[in-house]
Amino acid sequence: MHKTIRTVLAAVMTVASAMTSLAQDLPRVALVTEGTPPEAGAWTIEHARGWEIAKKAFEGRVEFDYIPYIPEWSPEAPKQLAELSSKGYDMIFTAGFGYMNATVQVAFQYPDIKYEHATGYIRSKNLSTFSPRFYEGRMSQGILAGHMTKTNRVGYIGSFPIPEVIRGINAAYLAAKSVNPDIVFDILWIKSWYDPDREEEAARTLVERGADMIIQHTGSTAPMVVAEELGVHAFSQGTSYRELGPDAYLSGTINNWGPYYINRVQTLLDSAWQSKDTWGGLESDMIAIGEYSDSIPNRIQLQALDQVDRVREGRYHPFTGPIRKQNGSGWLAPGETASDSDLLSMNFYVEGITGVLPK
Repeated sequence: MHKTIRTVLAAVMTVASAMTSLAQDLPRVALVTEGTPPEAGAWTIEHARGWEIAKKAFEGRVEFDYIPYIPEWSPEAPKQLAELSSKGYDMIFTAGFGYMNATVQVAFQYPDIKYEHATGYIRSKNLSTFSPRFYEGRMSQGILAGHMTKTNRVGYIGSFPIPEVIRGINAAYLAAKSVNPDIVFDILWIKSWYDPDREEEAARTLVERGADMIIQHTGSTAPMVVAEELGVHAFSQGTSYRELGPDAYLSGTINNWGPYYINRVQTLLDSAWQSKDTWGGLESDMIAIGEYSDSIPNRIQLQALDQVDRVREGRYHPFTGPIRKQNGSGWLAPGETASDSDLLSMNFYVEGITGVLPK
């Protein structure tokens, strides 16, 4: 009799132990980046910051891992992502355009895992894409630059001549032109997302050519540091580098990934995840405007902030006609706004920008 009771109790304890083990088997999610902040630049700094925000939001409910050493574009990336996928993750975020092909491959290999790829354009049943509307933040920079310049010349450091970057140049120029009809944009392309040496060289060249405002769509601190050294103004890209250029800094754009990570992990917990493309901007807080420098007069700050609020609330679009293309041909009629398909395929400068757009 006692032996039977002991046997039953042992069985109950075994089941209880198993249930406890299952309760501790939390959903697992991972973020993949090419490097660790701050060495990998603004892009990675803000992804890592957003990941920590999401991790705290789901503390005790989800296991968050940060995988910072898989290089983009590498022929080894598919193998490394496949190895990571074999470790029992429920969701994997790959933070960089260069992961696109590798992410597509492993999503096919592991159909039960949810994948999220930043700035890509290929989706499948278990693969979503997401990207910010960077151009919405450029509008604020254009207004500030147009008002604050003394030389009427803005230097712009571009990474690659792709629609994402071209949209930002055009949005900044149109905003600057709206407050300063004499504005000129001098654009240099460095064909890299992150190259401190080339970014420094480009910044110095632009200042030598008369620019007293530097806008960048690249990831290093070099333009801000050069601006501080040479006594001109600059705008941060992706994160705030204000501490590196306290006199140079005017404002910037902040890539704010935390809300998106929280939203998508929550859909995993709710069994409501679906493949989709998210192009978020000011309204969804995927883009935030960096704090304004105290050196900007209050009336100028208020004008720029008003435009930001109007865009956030859907009362204004940065690309509202009349707008013509650089070659003089028509694009948007008065009051007409650009469609997302037009913006996603943008391959031209707007009228007023000089120079040849590289292929």
